[in-house]
Amino acid sequence: MQQSTNGSKAYLFSIVLVAVLGGLLFGYDTAVISGAEKGLQAFFMGASDFTYTNTWHGFTCASAQIGCIIGSAISGLLATRLGRKRSLILAGMLFFVSALGSMEPEFVFFRHGEPSLMLLVVFNIYRIIGGIGVGLASAICPMYIGEVAPSNVRGMLVSWNQFAIIFGQLVVYFVNFIILGGNDNPIIQLVNGVNQIMNPEAASWTIATGWRYMFGSEAVPAGLFALLICFVPETPRYLEMTGQDAKAMRVLERINGTNAAATILSNIKNTVTEKTERLFAYGFMCIFIGIMLSVFQQAIGINAVLYYAPRIFGDMGMDNPMVQTVIMGVVNISFTLIAVFTVEKWGRKPLLITGSIGMGIGAFLVALTFGNAAFQLVTMIAIMLYSASFMMSWGPICWVLIAEIFPNTIRGKAVAIAVAFQWIFNWLVSSTFVPMFNMHLTEGDDFGHWFTYGLYGTICVIAALFVWRLVPETKGKTLEDMSRLWRK
Repeated sequence: MQQSTNGSKAYLFSIVLVAVLGGLLFGYDTAVISGAEKGLQAFFMGASDFTYTNTWHGFTCASAQIGCIIGSAISGLLATRLGRKRSLILAGMLFFVSALGSMEPEFVFFRHGEPSLMLLVVFNIYRIIGGIGVGLASAICPMYIGEVAPSNVRGMLVSWNQFAIIFGQLVVYFVNFIILGGNDNPIIQLVNGVNQIMNPEAASWTIATGWRYMFGSEAVPAGLFALLICFVPETPRYLEMTGQDAKAMRVLERINGTNAAATILSNIKNTVTEKTERLFAYGFMCIFIGIMLSVFQQAIGINAVLYYAPRIFGDMGMDNPMVQTVIMGVVNISFTLIAVFTVEKWGRKPLLITGSIGMGIGAFLVALTFGNAAFQLVTMIAIMLYSASFMMSWGPICWVLIAEIFPNTIRGKAVAIAVAFQWIFNWLVSSTFVPMFNMHLTEGDDFGHWFTYGLYGTICVIAALFVWRLVPETKGKTLEDMSRLWRK
């Protein structure tokens, strides 16, 4: 009787837990490259039919983001046509195929262990497939959670999706560290204008095999997610939009109880009657703010740190960059929890503004101290501050806002566009970081280091001003309240 009257928190948390596994895969897939990229680079440097340049490597490291753009762009269509649940099942299947294909791109058509241009193309196709899964999950997981969660805990539960993303990154940092074991990563240096492997014998296992195990490890959580998502219900808002009133009511009763279910269903009905509203039905600013939230989340440069952490710590002179990367992952997890437990108390805007300021301070400190041995500890702390500030603000809160800021009748299309912009800028940042970071005005100077982080710091300041002036507070508002807000 308790469950039918007041709803079951256990049931709600169980289905949200399954959904956030998509966030874990999101983090796992995007961060796996951090440990694998040097071995991968050294492997393709052995090709005889083309020269694997830094440009090729930058494209390969960022190729998954191309898939992310595609996946997020079609997420609205799939979420509307297939539903939230079946779209997530598809994402899990794409994750699984990508993991196995990236581990063994030679499968069927190529000789194992012989790098070539065509093999690189096939490898990137597999990474793009995984990226499509990430793009789908990144848009639909927070949408799913936002549509099943009651308004009083929605921010916290959507924040758990970001926690899962960061946890997935931490897991893969550990997995990469364990896989590498006592083996060396290749040391690649520019000699007479050509990249050369300085320790080919010591890094031979990493070059031939290590990176394969890192990519292949994703198959385990991917398979688990694809299986478990089959057992969660479709969201009541999607069920109502497709005329399945009885099913929507049953889900609402299990989550919210009979006392509230009828009222919630009535509010949903009032906002989904117009199923085909044009994108700008609620005005330009509604879409613009959603897009700019996504742009700023990436333009502040965080993924340049998350994707290339071992390279950055290595350039700082750290003895074991993989250990430093794991430490950063633990810090990130800790600060993500701050957002999870404060988003419903402090609100969305205060967290975003505070995080932007913290990131700006961290980025400017990195710019001022990077490359100076006397300030190595300061640089390390600054990078941690930069990353931690993101994790307590833009990391989770941007997803919370994207999940709840758009009205019901345009949510699928609007979320798809916003997340597509997020991945476009993710790709721009991740693909430009290495060449920008390595810029020199004179041989041996650190111009690229301070310019890169100075740029990110400046964008952080602009992001804080944007949130302060334009972003509405959504704490405590139902998804139907947002429809009424934008109608004014």
